[in-house]
Amino acid sequence: MRDKQKKIRLLLYLWLGFMGVYLVGKGIMILKGNGWEKGRMIAATAYAQVGNQAAALFLPSVGYEEGSEGWIRGLMASLQEQVPFLTFLSGTEEEEIILEDESTSQAIIEENERMIRQRLTEENQRKAAEEENQKEKEAEEAKAAQAEAEQKKKEEEAAAAAQAARDQIQPVAEVPLESLKDYNYLLNEFFVVDPNTSTDSSQINVDDLISRDMTIKTDSSQPQILIYHTHSQEAYADSTEGDVNTTVIGVGEHLAQILRDEYGYQVLHNTDTFDMVDGVWDRSKAYNYAEPVIEQILADHPSIEVVIDLHRDGVDESKHLVTEINGVPTARVMFFNGLSKTTMNGNLDSLPNPYIQDNLAFSFQLEYLAKQYYPQFTRCIYLKGYRYNLHVRPKSLLLEVGAQTNTVEEAMNAMAPFAFILNKVLQGN
Repeated sequence: MRDKQKKIRLLLYLWLGFMGVYLVGKGIMILKGNGWEKGRMIAATAYAQVGNQAAALFLPSVGYEEGSEGWIRGLMASLQEQVPFLTFLSGTEEEEIILEDESTSQAIIEENERMIRQRLTEENQRKAAEEENQKEKEAEEAKAAQAEAEQKKKEEEAAAAAQAARDQIQPVAEVPLESLKDYNYLLNEFFVVDPNTSTDSSQINVDDLISRDMTIKTDSSQPQILIYHTHSQEAYADSTEGDVNTTVIGVGEHLAQILRDEYGYQVLHNTDTFDMVDGVWDRSKAYNYAEPVIEQILADHPSIEVVIDLHRDGVDESKHLVTEINGVPTARVMFFNGLSKTTMNGNLDSLPNPYIQDNLAFSFQLEYLAKQYYPQFTRCIYLKGYRYNLHVRPKSLLLEVGAQTNTVEEAMNAMAPFAFILNKVLQGN
């Protein structure tokens, strides 16, 4: 009995496997015939019906009774009794299953179409906004580029006009070099020697001073000129207390701007204070305080060739160091050189300066040109015994611009003619 039951169950499982394949095929046909959406719903309904009969697949009531019409017929009858959807598949293959009425389907279609239209509209609006923003951005960039080009053109035209004006400047006085070969004449016309030092014809020699190359070698892609102020607190007759722009710092910045804008040099302007100690004006060690700072700047920017320490002089209150250049009142300037030598101690080995002759040549060439182009502009080259940090570069210069009796305007006016002669020396003209 048990062997027969096993055979029946095996046949049943084979039959069910065959029906599974049949159901898959019918499902595909339904999907193709009704479209995906409706086919999916039909398949879901069929799946639900199959699920309701899942428990019956074990067929616990199937058995074999002696005297029946045969075990196969009995099997089929039992199958139809236990799996009624087999009758459905054979008898209702072509019957259409209606899941929704026509109005519902139409409403779904219309809603889908509305959502698609809405999304398309939103996407088109987004793209239109992006295109509009891009057009506005491009218009602004074009406008900015045009403004920049116009500004650059104006600057170039202004620079060209300024250069043309400078090219028109011609020497107004002649200073024959031949006459300067006389040591005493040269010394008296160009130099003033402080009583604490001394010099001689081997040092003050026109052939040596005029022949030394003072041209600048680096281009303006790197810093070329450094301006600083050992005595940053020095001010003028009408300076405003607390306003550094009306002191030598402001004059230094004005010079830096001229050198940058009109001559194209790259200039660093250091405005550190070296002559104030604990809020009190103290010049006694200003050069000592300044030296390491300047040395560090030059170490950081080895391209710098020209170093200018810009001061103003101190004179008797009755003196007014002013001349007129191009119709404007202009403070007179003085070049100041240290010789690292005193009359009492001789050469100061504690203050070595390997560039003494280069420093002198730099001052002399500036003075020589100034006497030809602006005869009353410079006062002299003043020689004194110490070093004054002129050892940091061959083209180091201590420049005195006017004095405490000059106005800020007179000092500012002095920077244009000074920049003119400085540029000529640096360009080898």
